[in-house]
Amino acid sequence: MSIAVGDKIPDVQVMTAGPKGPTHVQTGQVLGSGKVVLFAVPGAFTPTCSDFHLPSYVIRHDELKAKGVDTVACISVNDPFVMAAWGESQHVGDLVLLLADGNGEFTKAVGLEMDGSGFGLGIRSQRYAMVIEDGVVTTLNVEPGPGLTVSAADAILEVL
Repeated sequence: MSIAVGDKIPDVQVMTAGPKGPTHVQTGQVLGSGKVVLFAVPGAFTPTCSDFHLPSYVIRHDELKAKGVDTVACISVNDPFVMAAWGESQHVGDLVLLLADGNGEFTKAVGLEMDGSGFGLGIRSQRYAMVIEDGVVTTLNVEPGPGLTVSAADAILEVL
């Protein structure tokens, strides 16, 4: 069963890439206070994720902040080195907090994993976006299939 509106986000250890290398962080710490937009991608450097999903949040960052969003974060079942390289290639800077869920523990805890084995990807995250307020999910938009219809920044801006 997947996480739902009204649920508290799980507190799971993930990683970020900091100036001194990969750093462990708790999702409860980085996603649990204020208004947070968290979006998940099946994989860094994949076409839809790199061409549209992540860029939508970089481009719309100021609009999200103007709507009261404190943190914009992206999570993927990738290692922190891949996430760091992806962030650099996408010129993310500090606009989007990139979270590496290398073992898929957060993804499994929210019940939004998918089997991408047919594409050589293994277990990955479904594509989704959620709004979290003080650790509680207030909006959850899970993509119904391939593509990007409900989880891009413009869709989240509509519900803020």
